Amino acid sequence: MSPRDSSSATAARADPRWTLFACILASSLSFVDGSVLNVALPAIKASYGAGAADVQWVINAYLLPLSALLLLGGALGDHFGRRRLLIGGTTLFGIASLLCALAPSLPLLLGGRALQGIGAALLLPNSLALLNAAFSGEKRGRAVGIWAAAGAACAAIAPLIGGWLVGTVGWPSIFYINLPLAAGAILLAWRFVAESKESGGGRTDYGGALLATAGLGGLTYALTLWSANASFTTATLIALALGIALSGAFLLVEHRRGNKAMMPLDLFEGRCFTGLNLLTFLLYGAFGASMLLIPFVLITSGGYSPVEAGLALLPLPILMTALSPFMGGLAARIGPRIPLTVGPLIIAAGFVLSRLIGPESGYWTSAFPAILIMAVGMTIAVAPLTSSVLGSVEERHVAMASGFNSAVARLGGLIATALLGSVLGKTGDAIFPGFHMAMFVSAGVAVAASAVALTMLGGVKMKNG
Repeated sequence: MSPRDSSSATAARADPRWTLFACILASSLSFVDGSVLNVALPAIKASYGAGAADVQWVINAYLLPLSALLLLGGALGDHFGRRRLLIGGTTLFGIASLLCALAPSLPLLLGGRALQGIGAALLLPNSLALLNAAFSGEKRGRAVGIWAAAGAACAAIAPLIGGWLVGTVGWPSIFYINLPLAAGAILLAWRFVAESKESGGGRTDYGGALLATAGLGGLTYALTLWSANASFTTATLIALALGIALSGAFLLVEHRRGNKAMMPLDLFEGRCFTGLNLLTFLLYGAFGASMLLIPFVLITSGGYSPVEAGLALLPLPILMTALSPFMGGLAARIGPRIPLTVGPLIIAAGFVLSRLIGPESGYWTSAFPAILIMAVGMTIAVAPLTSSVLGSVEERHVAMASGFNSAVARLGGLIATALLGSVLGKTGDAIFPGFHMAMFVSAGVAVAASAVALTMLGGVKMKNG
């Protein structure tokens, strides 16, 4: 059978419902991995005798390629075929997960994590693009809503399952659970998903992608060294200088490529688009720091088991899954400026309440109030933020704007993780002063995000399903 005949046969048996299921399975790899690893970090640290900087890189080895290559992954799908990139990215993620599970040393684990990040950067944007191609009108909005809700549900259940696996089987088992998900997604995509691509599309900006990755890598390495050592060593200064230089070269390349750039810089001429992405960077950076620190502190110094730490975070995904649709509708009526101003302020209050978490403190009087208030704030902010990003650009730039905003959110988490070495390096009761200070700083960052919403989002529009 010729390639054209094979493609025709796949299109003939394409099924939108199975396409949705395949995209959910593939994207759940990233959602599960992002939430389950936080409860496994203490066990991984103990297993390898790792230091604070090593723990940071277990997270950032994944976030770095994901945040740098997310836009390129979508562009490659436009150019070469989204189904092909979904299958390729999912396959790479599955192989990388097996490498992580079997890694006999920390460097191999970090290599596996980096490959996971590359795989996620390929599969995530193309899973959403395939849904856009398979559905239209109201059905498209409903399919995207189901896709997003399924991701939230996976994020909710993953820490519970992961915590149980870490406590009973061992931390490598959290990577084994990716294998059946990847196999199911590959099989369904190969059997039921029609290929789609954009004729003449695809900003295959390889130079920009390489410079973005190298620049972010240099900056992340410098911040990681600084936070772990609490000083600027020669290596730190060299990495910082290289990171700044390479990031500057990335901006120069993007400027010269114009509309063919991975991230066309003229989009930032819009005050709202710039403000929304600055808000995203600040809010998700602060929130990412809290979601790393809280379970880590509860397990290492609070006497919680991994599964108890997973249960402690449960109010967050429950509230977000249940109430985000309501907040999206409310924001569509009143505009996004109020919820995007109020939400981060409530999140900041939750960060401040984490001061109650300490040695011998009970869950219901310490961690629960803080996590509940954070959950309320994130529920208010997330849906309006997503819709506003789509409404801040012209229709032809919607997919790119969404991908860039997702990359910015992960970049915020990347930078935040790189700055937490002084906390992650402590043990026992000594961890709490640094933890409380980090949460107070996160509260200040969340307040800054609120100020951005108040001052920069006056004319932003909402985008509905």
